[in-house]
Amino acid sequence: MDTLVALSTGIAFLFSVFNTFFPEFWLSRGIEPHVYYEAATVIITFISLGKLLEEKAKSNTSSAIKKLMGLQPKTLKIIENGEEKEIPIASVQVGQTILVRPGEKIPVDGEVSKGSSYVDESMITGEPVPVQKSQGEKVFAGTVNQKGSFQFTAEKVGGETLLSQIIKMVQQAQGSKAPVQKLVDKIAGIFVPVVLGISIITFIVWMSIGGDNAFSQALLTSVAVLVIACPCALGLATPTAIMVGIGKGAENNILIKDAESLELGHKVNAVILDKTGTITEGKPLVTDILWKDKLKNQKQYKEILLAIEAQSEHPLAEAVVNHLKGENIEQAEITSFESITGKGVKAQSENGSKYYVGNHKLMVEKNIQIDASLMQTAESLEEKAKTVIFFGGENQVLAILAIADKIKETSKKAIATLQERGIEVFMLTGDNNKTASAVAHQVGITNYQGEVMPSDKAAFVEKLQTDGKIVAMVGDGINDSHALAQANVSIAMGKGSDIAMDVAKMTLITSDLQSIPKALELSKRTVLGIRQNLFWAFIYNIIGIPIAAGVLYPVNGFLLDPMIAGAAMAFSSVSVVANSLRLKRVKL
Repeated sequence: MDTLVALSTGIAFLFSVFNTFFPEFWLSRGIEPHVYYEAATVIITFISLGKLLEEKAKSNTSSAIKKLMGLQPKTLKIIENGEEKEIPIASVQVGQTILVRPGEKIPVDGEVSKGSSYVDESMITGEPVPVQKSQGEKVFAGTVNQKGSFQFTAEKVGGETLLSQIIKMVQQAQGSKAPVQKLVDKIAGIFVPVVLGISIITFIVWMSIGGDNAFSQALLTSVAVLVIACPCALGLATPTAIMVGIGKGAENNILIKDAESLELGHKVNAVILDKTGTITEGKPLVTDILWKDKLKNQKQYKEILLAIEAQSEHPLAEAVVNHLKGENIEQAEITSFESITGKGVKAQSENGSKYYVGNHKLMVEKNIQIDASLMQTAESLEEKAKTVIFFGGENQVLAILAIADKIKETSKKAIATLQERGIEVFMLTGDNNKTASAVAHQVGITNYQGEVMPSDKAAFVEKLQTDGKIVAMVGDGINDSHALAQANVSIAMGKGSDIAMDVAKMTLITSDLQSIPKALELSKRTVLGIRQNLFWAFIYNIIGIPIAAGVLYPVNGFLLDPMIAGAAMAFSSVSVVANSLRLKRVKL
């Protein structure tokens, strides 16, 4: 492509310079001299602009790595000889005791030695509910401590931490993925030598049969061949269709950062979906509250439940508080509050009544009776992968609450649309297998895996690619970043992490999964537009090159003026742009 651009623009420019300074050479032969400076300038400007945009897209890939590195704190606090000491992260050694306070990021991988807390591990698992960590449990660099303080022993530091491994894997995946060999380049590989050959043959033929004006006729016709074949339409065929396609995507809440993904989307035959924040809302919500039969003063108990959960540090307590506040429930007064590790909480109201909120173990331990019907409902809710919380008085369970990460209303329809198009849909999640199974069955996915680590997601993408699949990965978290970088087409949910959006080549502004089939349809329409553009670009060349070479001269004495060749070239470019603009009217 560059060879033909350089030759056609170079010859057009030198030919124009000659005509500017020596017009009499042509005038003495009865030929009007013309200049082609604007053709050379416009072609080079367009091509340089395209290369600038390409380089800018490449430089943006490093911002994801920088953000991942920013997850690790610069300093940390160690406990040495019973004293607290702040040191740079580069100085920490395996075996040192590290102190983590509420709200701080965990600096390295290790094992809890003292204290307990809830840790937000969504960057690794993608799951929205923080995990309880107590003595003997593992913690990982980059995860965020919630409300409690604890100490842990450093086990992996520097490049060995899980966060460092994720950074390394994202770098490798971004660097190793070769750009798709564009259709235009393949065509240009054949087209350029053919045009050069025709131009040289034209010159030789006219030198031998041109008579008195052999050289001028040979020069004019060979330049006309190069000018009419100049890859302006060929060069515009892809970028104009892609520019319109990217604009059309933006109108439909699809932001496309990389033209390559827009070209590849129509070939996708396997889509991998993350669960949390992609298929589901990504936020725990109360889905059911079931009260004991014939229970009076329900409002009073709701006020007590709100007061207890408002004081609780448990990550699911916030979902209960938000739900009850949404019902305009006022908070009651409670006189005492006690957290029971791993089981729940105990509280006392103003009149001295005791209340318990927690799991089934806590109810059994405190001899609190559960109605058979409530227990049966609780088991049924757990089978649907919902977390069940029991709210009990001194001797009986008053209510059960079910909390779950709600499935988005449009997820099932979007998945069905993809499957109808013959695309295999997979679901990968860091959540447990029971939850994975329940969600997969609700949305109609048969291929799913639970308890998947970030590296496992990327390995799964690679396995499908090895099997010959063109894979689209859809995710929203840091845990998805390696798989997004590995996939052929990467799509991030707009409400997800900045890192996922940086790595992904497409971002859905909306959280609606129905934008995925739209994005793939947009790719199909854009590629069709590119192919139509290439057809028009070649039709002009197939007709124009022989005329420029002088095939009509023996018939009617017609020779194509290079100026008319330049106009024909410009007209082919206009038709290509006009065809690309038709994409604006397409309904996705």
